[in-house]
Amino acid sequence: MNFGPQPAADAIGMTLAHSLAGQTRRVPKGTVLSHDDIAELRAAGHKTLIVAALDATDIEENTAAATLAHALVPDPDAQGLRISAAGAGRVNLYAIGPGVVSLDADRITAINGIDPMITIATVPPYHRVDAGTMVATIKIIAYGVPQSALDATVADAARALRVLPPRFAWATLIETQVGNAEPSTKGRAALTGRLDRMNVALTPRVVVPHQSDPLSHAIADAAGEVVFILTASATSDTHDVAPSALREAGGTVTTYGMPVDPGNLLFFGTHGDKPTIGLPGCARSPALNGADWVLERLICGVPLGPQDIAEMGVGGLLKEIPTRPRPRDG
Repeated sequence: MNFGPQPAADAIGMTLAHSLAGQTRRVPKGTVLSHDDIAELRAAGHKTLIVAALDATDIEENTAAATLAHALVPDPDAQGLRISAAGAGRVNLYAIGPGVVSLDADRITAINGIDPMITIATVPPYHRVDAGTMVATIKIIAYGVPQSALDATVADAARALRVLPPRFAWATLIETQVGNAEPSTKGRAALTGRLDRMNVALTPRVVVPHQSDPLSHAIADAAGEVVFILTASATSDTHDVAPSALREAGGTVTTYGMPVDPGNLLFFGTHGDKPTIGLPGCARSPALNGADWVLERLICGVPLGPQDIAEMGVGGLLKEIPTRPRPRDG
């Protein structure tokens, strides 16, 4: 592509680089100049124009953006994405339903390294989305790019990102109580809000004494496809009441504790084929905490292990919850 000043009389068919006021109207940047556009601009005294002239081997910006978008998303329904129309060298990708974004960061980085004029910007890996959330934007910075560069970007682009939808429809929250004091409804209300975003409903309320035996029976009897445990007393060790109850019910504890704050005192594992999550006390607040990252991924079928939890520490210092009993600063 050739870019620079050109006599107005010779610029027909070229792309105007900067918006200009004509004699009776404004000619916007990106306009492929026609005879009428040139006459309009010359009548206003513009003798020289800054334009882009595509070479025979260049691909126009909108065509290039659309080509890359369809290479990335060859099966929109299966990938949970909608491709927008192209405009000004840009195509956006939107989620068609709730879920979390799965992407191949190395492949997207490699695509972005082929030509600085061809770009893909995405949300972070495993970002939770709703229907209509923008997942990625593809922008061709120049007015055209070489066919060879575009060919290189699409060669290994297929299915480099997708939205993973929720795999479960029902969850059970088991709450524990000490003595006769019934738990506050805040925890259930906050979890309901989180699950509503994922189209997951809660089964009827379950409250048991804060003891391993009744809690283990509640875990075994839980009707939901995912089990949440919110204890009256914070879980302070992997052998505390709630993790022990999960093991007594025949389940396994995958990990206890996480390097995300708020959210340190979370544990999770499985009971049969059901993900089972011991919520930290901060889950009683609707504010973002480590439990969000764990429940969103598990509900969408993303495997999680100790290494995945360890990696959450980078970026895991989240905004403090105002109602926290023991703030970290102080």
